[in-house]
Amino acid sequence: MDVLSAIEKRREITQFKPDPIPEHLLEQIIRSAYLAPSGNNLPSREFILVTDPQKLQALKHTTPYMQWLENVKAAVVIVSDQALSKYWLQDASIAGGFLWLTAVSLGLGAAWGVVYHSENPQESEKRERYAREQLAIPEHLRVVAIIGLGWPDKKPGSKEMYPLELVFHRELYSS
Repeated sequence: MDVLSAIEKRREITQFKPDPIPEHLLEQIIRSAYLAPSGNNLPSREFILVTDPQKLQALKHTTPYMQWLENVKAAVVIVSDQALSKYWLQDASIAGGFLWLTAVSLGLGAAWGVVYHSENPQESEKRERYAREQLAIPEHLRVVAIIGLGWPDKKPGSKEMYPLELVFHRELYSS
């Protein structure tokens, strides 16, 4: 599948089949995140692949909005070192996007669970602390997101989008 097809096909999937994900597919997904660009090519983001069902079950409590983690076959936790790069959040987010699109291109579904909460520092600290405790993540790393992976339980429908003209401009901003 080409990149544009993966982008067009991508949906948030929160219901998964019980089938395992072969290791070679997980390796491709991790490689895509690793190859994602980062500011000044610094290794500001790191990835934790989680396949242990007990750990996945525990991670669903990171926020009230990640109950779907109990059904995934794998998850990738993206952490970032804000002391290493001022672009730590962008670096982690780009890598997560690459990871998600690679999963789609391989026929898998994914869901993005937000851990880092830029508008609510107390909530962010609570979420990040919980994830750190579950996975022995060092204190200096920010926990950005948890991306759940699995085989989609059903084919997602098409996504309704707003008109392209609403958000795309040429040469100058026009309203």
